[in-house]
Amino acid sequence: MSEWGDGTRCVRAGLPEPAPGDPFLPGPVFAAPYHLDPFAGQGTSPNGYGRPDNPTRRLLEAAVGELEGGDCRVFATGQAAITGLLLTLLRPGDTVVLPTDGYFPVRAFATDVLEGIGVRVLFAPTVGPYPSFEGVRLVLVETPANPGLDVVDVAALAERAHAAGALLAVDNTTATPLGQRPLDLGADLVVASGTKALTGHSDLLLGYLASRSAELIDAVTTWRTTTGAVPGAFDAWLAHRSLATLDLRLARQSANAAAVVDLLAGRPDVTGLRWPGRPDDPAYAVASAQMRRIPGVLSFDLGDADRVGRFVEAARLVAAATSFGGLHTTADRRAQWGDDTAPGFVRLSCGAEDTADLVADIAAALDAAGPL
Repeated sequence: MSEWGDGTRCVRAGLPEPAPGDPFLPGPVFAAPYHLDPFAGQGTSPNGYGRPDNPTRRLLEAAVGELEGGDCRVFATGQAAITGLLLTLLRPGDTVVLPTDGYFPVRAFATDVLEGIGVRVLFAPTVGPYPSFEGVRLVLVETPANPGLDVVDVAALAERAHAAGALLAVDNTTATPLGQRPLDLGADLVVASGTKALTGHSDLLLGYLASRSAELIDAVTTWRTTTGAVPGAFDAWLAHRSLATLDLRLARQSANAAAVVDLLAGRPDVTGLRWPGRPDDPAYAVASAQMRRIPGVLSFDLGDADRVGRFVEAARLVAAATSFGGLHTTADRRAQWGDDTAPGFVRLSCGAEDTADLVADIAAALDAAGPL
């Protein structure tokens, strides 16, 4: 599939070989137990019990793995995937480096759980400065960072981590595998929430890990089987079905973000505008060299919480919601969730609405929200 374009890869990813009378994508297989060989027992079929084994889940893993360029394991949620990664790899006495400007629940998990079991936790901004990696077991970075949208040079960070004997994991949630492939850039693992743009319809929870290391994938698989952090068959089927339109959805979302950024850049009542696709953005140089496309997520500041509320209330095409990457444009005031952001900081996720309609609606809503 590597020679095909993004749209073709998304449409074909993970599909079984065609056979007359079969559907393109088989429907979900709902099963807890499966029939076993009465004499040989387990091992004669890939399916023995529903927690470790499900053909619908395996097709989704094949699809995401093709897009990421590695072997994939899916989890019930993005948080299940990232905490599974951390607890699989880290033991008492190990050191992990986490981003100060990444997903807040990961930092909370690190301080509440990892430190409690004797893991040393260090924090660093996505773009540094970083502490010494000597003696570090794992470096985890989210790029573009959520919600601030800083971007780090993955290849350079991987080289530095590997020189010190550390593993590098990249949270690819915001970019998706069509935006960048961290494994191609030297990362050891990719982790992501498929709840967001990957599936993109705001109707399911999903997470995944991908790697080219059989040893790491085996360890993650054992953890998932033991803890039972698997998605259900219907969610796996919905996710696979949704992957087919990923290229189309991202194209419209990115185009909408570019147009909205042009609007906001010219308004004196909007400050702190960030989007890695904007030439004067601090992340532009690294993002344009490293990423294949820029996501439809941007951020800015409207001054205070009340003005954010007035803006969203006045908008007809912008919903207040805490997720991102879906078909519908959403705005999220991140300070309410514990992020270290200003009260008026907004993460805006552009949906798939017509560009002209969205720009006009945001302009009118900002006018209605009043001055800074």
